[in-house]
Amino acid sequence: MHRWKHSRPGNVDVIGTPAVAHGPHPLSMVYGGGGVFGIGYCVGVAHGLAAGGIDVSSAPALGTSAGSWAASVVALGLAYEDVAAMEAPAVPCRHRGVLADAARTLFGEATHPLVSVSAVYVRGRRRHILDGGHYPLADLVAASSAVPGLLPPHRVDGRLYVDGGMWSATSVDAAADAQEVIVVAPLAGARMGAVGRAAELLLLRELRAWRERHPCRRITLIRPNRDIAAHAGANPMTLFDADRARAVYPLALEQGIHWAERLLTTAA
Repeated sequence: MHRWKHSRPGNVDVIGTPAVAHGPHPLSMVYGGGGVFGIGYCVGVAHGLAAGGIDVSSAPALGTSAGSWAASVVALGLAYEDVAAMEAPAVPCRHRGVLADAARTLFGEATHPLVSVSAVYVRGRRRHILDGGHYPLADLVAASSAVPGLLPPHRVDGRLYVDGGMWSATSVDAAADAQEVIVVAPLAGARMGAVGRAAELLLLRELRAWRERHPCRRITLIRPNRDIAAHAGANPMTLFDADRARAVYPLALEQGIHWAERLLTTAA
């Protein structure tokens, strides 16, 4: 299989030639983690941005954990109804391949050059950015979503991986130069409780570092508003509740539309 690799700062290796790791681009998308809730949120925001006139489907996308699913759904042009119909594995689950099997019901053996995902290489304890143009998306989302203790690691090209969110909720620091980067972060913000406050501190640090490297570019953070955050609940396990994710999607869709209007107005 494909073993092209080059290293970048921050304990991250780029495996293959993912579009999001090379620039410049007019727009890059970064989707963060957050369980099934995060999939519903990220896909909803992305579909809302598209409905509002921002062409997210043609932009390189970097996904982490739930965000890897969203990046794949958007790139392949799938509807949220397709995602909602998928039978997600219950957690915790220790059966190897269970995530990839579920993902194949949605993505089949599709690859896509605009998709890349973040996952943590177990043996090397380094973050890898994996190229969706060279590996099946089903395998990549399984690797990026394998939460330790809840879901088993997944093997890609002979390497065993766990959830990319163990290193960073979004891995925005691995996104390359683009005129505009939109970061969709399901778990960030005080409205998401203690986890959200901690995630936001790390994320804001990554955003500052990105701005320092690309001072003439624009990076935008989108995170849950009050109504959306209320669906997350206080127990982290509710992030894997498919019913909550279905309830979040239309609210995220509306939020995405509003953000599209705001971004286009600012650009004009």
